[in-house]
Amino acid sequence: MTAPKRSRLVPEVDFDRDGVQRGFVRLFHSTHASAYGFIPIPIVVIRNGDGPTALFVSGNHGDEYEGQVALSELARELRAEDIRGRVIILPMANYPAAMAGRRVSPIDDANLNRIFPGDPDGTVSQQIAWFITEQLIPRADLVCDLHSGGSSLMYSPCALMTKFADEKRTETLRQALIAFGAPLAYIAEPAQGQGADQTLGGVAARQGVLALGTELGGAGTVTPAAVQMARRGVRNLLVHLGILPESARLAPPSPTRLLGVAPDAFLYAPENGVFEPLAAPGDMVEAGQPAGRIHFPESPGLAPVAFAFPGGGYVLCRRVPARTMRGDCLFGLGVDLG
Repeated sequence: MTAPKRSRLVPEVDFDRDGVQRGFVRLFHSTHASAYGFIPIPIVVIRNGDGPTALFVSGNHGDEYEGQVALSELARELRAEDIRGRVIILPMANYPAAMAGRRVSPIDDANLNRIFPGDPDGTVSQQIAWFITEQLIPRADLVCDLHSGGSSLMYSPCALMTKFADEKRTETLRQALIAFGAPLAYIAEPAQGQGADQTLGGVAARQGVLALGTELGGAGTVTPAAVQMARRGVRNLLVHLGILPESARLAPPSPTRLLGVAPDAFLYAPENGVFEPLAAPGDMVEAGQPAGRIHFPESPGLAPVAFAFPGGGYVLCRRVPARTMRGDCLFGLGVDLG
């Protein structure tokens, strides 16, 4: 019988040791500049006896910064004596992309969140995905992967989940989503969206592990409101799991508004040109309402192409860069759940 493949990455931490450990996962990578070097992926493990395990991840996309800020703070402040169980923090999961400030890795040009479960013998990004799949997710009772819109999108800060086929597990996950305390959250159908089954959350679900995500903002920046939401949310999840005591819960400013993904969820650029948006994240729009125009400054006599929303809903996200190519996502919509 062929032995199962194992990750080549070497963590400097002991997942079963009590206390606070801060170190790196070593991904050995021989280059012209460093023949015997390794890529140091930061990791923090905080443990105090038996109990549940929470896995928090950010930097899955390197140009999404709000989660990196919130998890770095959690890694500094959380003490072993404050918890029961274990917290694993991976604040820069795609370390090469995060250091470069890019969505994809500058080494292999791979989108980490579209290649799970990865490959232990593959490229750098594939090896990172496999390590998370094989070594981290199986240890967790709940995974929270903190995302935002990155360089190309701005989101209304929100939390999110994908349903299980099993209604009981879906309800368990929905309770965790509510506990996060985001002002806005959306619930997707199973494997909804491009590459959803190859995401970190998708592979966690296939392993039977509860997984939540976020879209904290974006535009390649950090806003205080988005970081505050992430800061509150990760602590509230720890309370929800029983890792932190009830006294550590941080009250959200308002109840969570739950959205589903709209039937006409995404609106794409119809032409190459300069995008003029006519709606913003947080707006409610109706079917047929003007959504934007594509301008052609290289042909000043050419009239812009106007386009409308095919369906109504809540504007979850909007494209940020004005220079746009046909096929770029311009808007994403959600609809209120009854």
